[in-house]
Amino acid sequence: MALRVAAAACIGRHKNAPLSLVSVPNRLLRRSPPGFGSPLQHQAGRSVRAIQGATAEPVAPKKEDERQSPQDWKIKMLYDGDCPLCMREVDMLRERNKQYGTIKFVDIGSAEYLPEENQGLDYKTVMGRIHAVLSDGTVVTDVEAFRRLYEQVGLGWIYAITKYEPIATIADAVYKVWAKYRLQVTGRPPLEEILEARKRKGEMCNDGDKCKM
Repeated sequence: MALRVAAAACIGRHKNAPLSLVSVPNRLLRRSPPGFGSPLQHQAGRSVRAIQGATAEPVAPKKEDERQSPQDWKIKMLYDGDCPLCMREVDMLRERNKQYGTIKFVDIGSAEYLPEENQGLDYKTVMGRIHAVLSDGTVVTDVEAFRRLYEQVGLGWIYAITKYEPIATIADAVYKVWAKYRLQVTGRPPLEEILEARKRKGEMCNDGDKCKM
């Protein structure tokens, strides 16, 4: 009864008070189970929060750079996006990287690829063998590059043995053979022809607003 009198008094002072405070039935004033509070308490609480929200100053939205931090990558993988076998491994690492976010993937065949942003490594150099760049600028190649990449996505055990001799030397030798013949194995033309085709494409694209190829 006391609560209803208080509610009526509030309504008398504030004509625009929420209707939920008007004429609360006695059954709503009965004690609710411990820990839940009465229905009136819930209604009053929501009404007070609504009033406070209406009178409070609006909160300025955070800027985009405040809501999201940049990717904290630890190693950058420079890969040949036109190599079908290479892309299988890249896709696997990219899927694993969703959990870790430590690898940045850079397609050297992309028109946006810039050597100056990747320790001066040009297309021809990177096509010769795999290169990766650590966040401190260190460049790693061959099997060591794979080992560093796999370590960043929780698969370091696969290449762990290649840290030790004579396995390290043998692994690098095997990889160099693969790198030498990978274009032929994947049915692509020799590197010299690829470079010439890229040069012609660049010249054609520079002649107009749109690439003619």
